[in-house]
Order: sequence, then C-alpha cells, then structure tokens
Amino acid sequence: MKTESIAFLVAGMLFGVIVGWIIGTQQAGRASARSQPAAQEQADAGGGQTRQPPVLDQARVQALENIIRSDPKNAEARVQLGNAYFDAERYPDAITWYEDALKVDPKNVDASTDLGISYYYSNQADRALQQFDYSLKLDPKHTKTLLNQGIVRAFGKKDLSGATASWQKLIEVAPDSPEAQAAKRALDTMKSAHPGGTGTTPSGG
Repeated sequence: MKTESIAFLVAGMLFGVIVGWIIGTQQAGRASARSQPAAQEQADAGGGQTRQPPVLDQARVQALENIIRSDPKNAEARVQLGNAYFDAERYPDAITWYEDALKVDPKNVDASTDLGISYYYSNQADRALQQFDYSLKLDPKHTKTLLNQGIVRAFGKKDLSGATASWQKLIEVAPDSPEAQAAKRALDTMKSAHPGGTGTTPSGG
C-alpha cells in the first residue's frame, strides 16, 4: 500500500458517510440500500466488534436459478442473482453473475456498473475503472457510474484529481440528481481538507 498523506487521510474520514451512501445505493430499482461494507467495518473495528456479513437469501437464489434453467437467455435473473450475492458480500459470486448477465445483455449499463463496484470490493481497482469506462461508453451520463468512478479513483487509486474530474462531470450532466448532490458534498470536503488549494491534486503516493 502506498503511503498516504495526512490530508488525504482526513479527507477519507470525512468522506465516510458520503461514500457509505454512494456505493450502498448502486443497485437500480432496489427497495433498500446497504451501507458501504468498508465504512461499516471501520465502525465495527472502532467498537472492538467483529461484524458478520449478511446471510445469503438461499430461497431467492434457488428461485432465480430455476428461472435461468427454464429461460437461459434471461439476463435480468442473472443480474438479480448478482444482487443477491452482492447483498451477502460474496463479491466473487456477484462478479460471476454480473459477468454472465453482460454476456447475455452486453448493453446493460446497470449490470456493468454493479460489476465494476464488485471488482472494487474485491481489491481490483483497475478492473473496476475499466468496467466503469465500458459503462460510460454505453451511457456517458450514467450518474451512478460517474459517482462510483470518482470514489474508486479517490480511494482505490489515491487520484484526487481524477476523482474531481468524475464528480465535476457528474454535476455538469445531471446537476439535480441525488448523485450530483453527493458529488458536491465530496468536492466540498476535499476543499476543506486541502486549505489553500483546490483539492484536485493527489496528495499521497
């Protein structure tokens, strides 16, 4: 791991709540969102507790697998299986199903972005960014992709300049979206963490 500057660490701590909301709400159409696992792990570590991952909904998995067996071209069922494994924090399995969904429906931008997020949770920041690039080729204004691209650039690559570019583009293309509001808060936090500067230049590593 590269050495991080104090300023970046401060920014990271201030970003905690925002980032928990951002990646926790990536699934389009989901009734409820989870907090970012990394943020939760930090909170649990602070309390001296070991957090247990959510339990996989086996009944849901079985039902979706039955749908796929009867309808092998059903991309949505594969996406939902990816979601089930993502919710259980079983990211390698989520990756398998999101990748499978994209083989059936290569233009599914939500599945592509969910796949990128799963790569990020699996400590594959470069693959995550590559997948976000693919998502943005499908939809250059996809708000969740731009928001998460900024997060992975900031936290996965320590690239505050790149993160700023992603978030500024998001604000430009969808200024009234919830994702843009989160991006604005993130940018304000970076500026506060870098007094006397713009907060757009990586500070560490």
